[in-house]
Amino acid sequence: MSSINLPLILTLAVLITGLIWLFDALVLARPRKAKLAAVEQQFSGMSLTTDAQKEAFVEAKDVAAKEPLLVEYAKSFFPVLFIVFFLRSFLVEPFQIPSGSMIPTLEIGDFILVNKFAYGVRLPVLNKEVIPVSKPKRGDVMVFFPPHAPETYYIKRVIGLPGDRISYNNHVLTINGQVIPEKLEAVLPVGAPYMRVVKETIDGKEFTAHKHLIPGELSRHGSWVVPAGHYFMMGDNRDNSYDSRGWGFVSEDMIVGKAFTVWMHWEKFLSIPSFDHVGLIK
Repeated sequence: MSSINLPLILTLAVLITGLIWLFDALVLARPRKAKLAAVEQQFSGMSLTTDAQKEAFVEAKDVAAKEPLLVEYAKSFFPVLFIVFFLRSFLVEPFQIPSGSMIPTLEIGDFILVNKFAYGVRLPVLNKEVIPVSKPKRGDVMVFFPPHAPETYYIKRVIGLPGDRISYNNHVLTINGQVIPEKLEAVLPVGAPYMRVVKETIDGKEFTAHKHLIPGELSRHGSWVVPAGHYFMMGDNRDNSYDSRGWGFVSEDMIVGKAFTVWMHWEKFLSIPSFDHVGLIK
């Protein structure tokens, strides 16, 4: 997913526009108020009976009260930026899926919404949890920053919780000694050389995964013990996903939120958006 630090950019934009507005209210507005008072005093003795006199009075007031252009922009943008900042930081944040690592659950071009408070309310930019809510559960689809690319958003499925023993050998997933069952749905003529479409069930959550008939490098053999405060993540497109099997565990302070719905699909700029794939993320 995108490596642009949008939370930082948005936070700076809100801070800068807010400070400009505050500086204007405390410092710059005083001379304007004095000029406006002088104009009103100057015209106070006039009857202002003609249209020309009224227009002159209005024009003089407008000139006296005119704000600097930068202040005008700051006052216009600050409310909008603050609302967007609040929504993205504490409620819901939109993302677009750029890769196929979560196929078939999420396709390239899917626009998703991420619940920002599902795993606790966190400070923007610092990502520090300030109000605990709940912890990730096995089977959740989660957005996070991986250890090897701490400024890039990733999305995978939660497979292992702190303390879990995970093994993945020739596409057989085992959690704490229990083999995760899979049900074959179809065999597709893609992959290396064919792709199995299977249903997996983890802690009562059923989802669809893709697995090559011949396991890829990360699907052949591996075992891990998830350390405290960390999570083991895997993509549903098991042989086309670079995940915890390759780069390790995700710490709690790198969690962004829980992906919960697809609201649009738009793969290319010149293509037509589609709503056929809209729905809750399983």
